[in-house]
Amino acid sequence: MKYISTRGGIAPISFSEAVMMGLATDGGLLLPEEIIPVDHETLASWQDLSYRQLAFEVISRFVGDIPPADLKDLIDRSYDSFSHPDITPLVKVDDIHVLELFHGPTFAFKDVALQFLGNVFEYLLKKSGGKMNILGATSGDTGSAAIYGVRGKDNINIFILHPLGRVSRIQELQMTTVTDANVFNIALRGTFDDGQAIVKSIFNDIPFKEKYCLGAVNSINWARILAQVVYYLYAALRLRSGEGCEKVDFAVPTGNFGDIFAGYVARQMAPGLIGKLVLATNENDLLTRFVNSGEYSLGQVTQTSSPSMDIQVSSNFERYLYYLNDRNPERTREAMEQFGSTGCLEFDQASRHRVRSEFCSRTVNEEETSATIASFNQRGYLLDPHTAVGVKAAQDFIEDGVPMVCLATAHPAKFGGAVALAIGREPDLPPTLAAMLDQDSRSEALDADVEVIKGYVAGHAL
Repeated sequence: MKYISTRGGIAPISFSEAVMMGLATDGGLLLPEEIIPVDHETLASWQDLSYRQLAFEVISRFVGDIPPADLKDLIDRSYDSFSHPDITPLVKVDDIHVLELFHGPTFAFKDVALQFLGNVFEYLLKKSGGKMNILGATSGDTGSAAIYGVRGKDNINIFILHPLGRVSRIQELQMTTVTDANVFNIALRGTFDDGQAIVKSIFNDIPFKEKYCLGAVNSINWARILAQVVYYLYAALRLRSGEGCEKVDFAVPTGNFGDIFAGYVARQMAPGLIGKLVLATNENDLLTRFVNSGEYSLGQVTQTSSPSMDIQVSSNFERYLYYLNDRNPERTREAMEQFGSTGCLEFDQASRHRVRSEFCSRTVNEEETSATIASFNQRGYLLDPHTAVGVKAAQDFIEDGVPMVCLATAHPAKFGGAVALAIGREPDLPPTLAAMLDQDSRSEALDADVEVIKGYVAGHAL
C-alpha cells in the first residue's frame, strides 16, 4: 500500500514514510492510494475476533513494510495499557449503544490511536537510528494521549501546545504533571485554532521541519485515522453478531473531522455494514453548517463545556474534500489555498447533495448538552459533555431496526465542572486522575506566535 498527498505534490510513499512525514511536504494530507472494500466472506470471518485481532486484520491491509509479526506485537503492546478487556466496550442505554473509547491511560478516545502511534514511532526510529521531535497542538485530549504515548521513549522529544485557560483542569494536569525529560508542555496565549495554525505553518517550513526532524501526532498523521477505523468495524460487527442487524449507524461528536473521517473510511471498507454517520457539533458549528447548507466559513471560537470541540478550522476536512473533489488533487489544492486566503469555500448543488447523502449533522447547544447529561444520569449512565453532544444529535436520526452507536470520547470525570452543573455533583475521579491533583506540574506560557514557538522548539530539540 502506497500513500499520496491530497494536493498531489509528492511521489507515492510507504506506510512508514507516511507515518514519519506526518504532514505531506506539499502541505497536503496523506491518504492511501486506494481503500479496498472488504468482501462479505472476510467480514464474516472478522465477526468474532477480539479487538486486538481485528486491529491487526484492519491495519495490516494498509501496512506493507512492517513484518506481520512485528505489527502484531506493536498492536498488542499498544492495548496492554487499557483497563477493559474489550478495549472499546459497547454499553446499551435505552435506544442508544454507547461505544466507550475512554479505557486507555488518559481516559480519552485519543489513546486508541496514540498508544499505537507512539509504539510505531519508537519501532521505526530504532530501525533507522534516527531521532524525532514531535510537535502538536491540542484542544484538550490529544496532548495528554500523545504525551503518554511517547513519554520516556528513546530518541523522541515531544512539544505540545494547549490553549491557556481553555482546557479543563484535569486535561491540563494530565499534560503538565508528566515531567519526563522528553516532554515539553507549552501553554499558548490563544485558542486551539491559533495553535493548530502555528503547527501547520511550522510543518510547512520544510527546511525547519527537516533540520529538527519534526513529527506529527495530531490527526493529520494517517496512522491516527487508521487506528480509529478499527473501533467502527469492531462495534458494527459486534452488533451484527449480537442483534442480527444488517447495518449500524454512528453518531460522532467532532470538531476536527478526524474521528468521523475514520468512520468514513470504515464505511468505504464495509459500505453495507456502516450506515449513517451523524456529525455532531457544539456551538462551534463550522462542520454542521457545511453539511446542512454547504457553507464552510470561519467563525469566532466559542468557549463551551465541550472544549475539545471548540474549533473553527477542521484540520482533517481536507481529506474529505479530496474525495468530494473526486480525488482531484489540483482542485483540492486550489480550494485549500482559497480557504487560506478568504476563510470560506463555496460548493455547487451537486456537491451539497453528495455531502448530505454521506453525513447527517446537528448542532447541540449548552442547554441541550447539560439536559442530556442530566437525562442519561437519571437512567443510570453518566456522559461527559462531548459524548452528550453526540447522543443528543443521534436522537434526531435513530431509525427503527438500525442500532445507533454513539462514540463516548472521554470519561465524565475529565469534565467534572460541566457534569456538576448538569447533575448537581462532580463525578468520582478514577484513582490515577485524583492523584494528579497533588502532583507537581510543569509548562511554559508562550505567545501565539510562529517565531516564538520555533525558537522554543529549536532551543530544546534533540
